[in-house]
Amino acid sequence: MNPSYLKNFSNHFRSVMKYASLYSTKVTTPKLKEKIGFIGDGNMAKAICFSMVKQNIVDFSQVYVSSPYKANLNIWKQKGANISTRNSDVASEADVIFLCVKPHFLQPALDDITKVDKRADDVKNKLFISILAGYTVNDLEVFLKPFESCRIIRVMPNTPVLIGEGCTAYCMGHNVTKNDVDIVRVMLESTGMCFEVEERFIDPIAAVCASGPAYVYLFIEALSDGGVRMGLHREMATKIAAQTVLGAGKMVLSTDKHMGTLKDEVCSAGGTTIAGIHALERGGVRGSVMNAVEAATNRAKELREIDKDSV
Repeated sequence: MNPSYLKNFSNHFRSVMKYASLYSTKVTTPKLKEKIGFIGDGNMAKAICFSMVKQNIVDFSQVYVSSPYKANLNIWKQKGANISTRNSDVASEADVIFLCVKPHFLQPALDDITKVDKRADDVKNKLFISILAGYTVNDLEVFLKPFESCRIIRVMPNTPVLIGEGCTAYCMGHNVTKNDVDIVRVMLESTGMCFEVEERFIDPIAAVCASGPAYVYLFIEALSDGGVRMGLHREMATKIAAQTVLGAGKMVLSTDKHMGTLKDEVCSAGGTTIAGIHALERGGVRGSVMNAVEAATNRAKELREIDKDSV
């Protein structure tokens, strides 16, 4: 591997950890005054919102949520959020609006506002935050064109934001203000690590961080299965596997060492670990994970084309 790449890699994570350390020493986090809306009530909407409430960034009374299925809104109602089956209610009431629908439902969701309820005039000067896979900033700005002076920020979070251990990348649309940036950073920092990137990196980042937890859960399950096969009770095997993955991840983030070096430090000559590594390499684990990231990245591009064709 290119030595300069390793150096840049190391410097990048050193800066990330320095930032994380500084952030962890904050005594107070500014509370947002804005009303926060969610068009779509799925798992990611819940993860982002519930984490912000837990970190005292917003109260549920500031939150507005829409879903076509009233039963799905019960959990939000119980927590004190404002709920509606009409997207226009969220769009008109909230100052910051998360777009959390499936990509192919974006146009119908916005049509509810502009065509069905005819309330586009009520949606002016809003900040929209999209978590939709595939859609570029330019795509989203076209969708939002009926709403006067609205801005867009594209974010790519993952589900661990729910427990404050998320990893979120974001990129800015045109005409985004400094206040918009400040609001987004406050929200995303409350959910874990966040960083701004060029938009061309969003799809591969999504394939790593947004899809990545599913890959890791699969690995933890497989590691636990291995323990069970060798005689461990399931509960014990799962806890050991999960803590091992957690600890290994923290080792990567808290040291300047490359993953290969950390691996080598565990593998003694002729020992048990190198035997296990050999078995993994024979099974093509490394290539399979790389293929998963490639497949997820390509799928995001495919979905973008499919959605464009359907509009």
